[in-house]
Amino acid sequence: MSLVLLNREEGVATVTLNRPEAMNALSRALRAELAATMRRLAGDDGVRAIVLTGAGTRAFTAGLDLKELGADTGNLSAANAQGADENPVRAIELCPQPVIGAINGVAITGGFEVALACDILIASTDARFADTHARVGILPGWGLSQKLSRIIGIGRAKQLSLTGNFLGAKAARDWGLVNEVVAPGDLLPTAQALARDIASVDPAMIRQYKKLIDDGYALPFADGLTLEHRVSSAANGKVSAEEVEARRLAVMERGRQRAG
Repeated sequence: MSLVLLNREEGVATVTLNRPEAMNALSRALRAELAATMRRLAGDDGVRAIVLTGAGTRAFTAGLDLKELGADTGNLSAANAQGADENPVRAIELCPQPVIGAINGVAITGGFEVALACDILIASTDARFADTHARVGILPGWGLSQKLSRIIGIGRAKQLSLTGNFLGAKAARDWGLVNEVVAPGDLLPTAQALARDIASVDPAMIRQYKKLIDDGYALPFADGLTLEHRVSSAANGKVSAEEVEARRLAVMERGRQRAG
């Protein structure tokens, strides 16, 4: 049985973690297969957006497989590897296409970190998030300690990480962690519809814009503004008036169709 399921349709790739009997826990084999899948998709020009979810209804992923770690702590060093060959979070982050996380159940600790690697999160009403690193006695190595505070604020991040308490889907939306909360049966269709919207835009522009947002977000604000000015000045100077007019008309037509 494949640990990662992959489906492609209309420029959208749907990736499903497939260990439902183990709450999609990230065994070493699953980590490697997920990383390899994301690397393949990153190099596939036919894929314009990616949806990442978990099999079953209980878990997006419960994080690292603690039974496996307990049997061999060498697995922990492998899990913390920074290369995309072994680190699925890094492989997700390096995808030039937008990645939408469809969070169908719990996203715990390492699973929380996988969710945070996605560009956009849509949650089922059954979704719950928890950082139990402190309770397990392992420090995060995939970015959670730095990303979470930047998304929801340092006080809320400390509240979650230092207690190990769960955050429900609606609170996650209110705190700005997820974009939208939907009924379980609507989760995948909603995420895939959003992915198709993204896939309908010029893929070169999407990749360039995603990179600009990510690169700027990693900088102090003033440096980010400087980066935007430099990149946009170089790129926009190559766009013809005819291209702008054609795309303006396409945007107006799309607006009329949506309104109707």
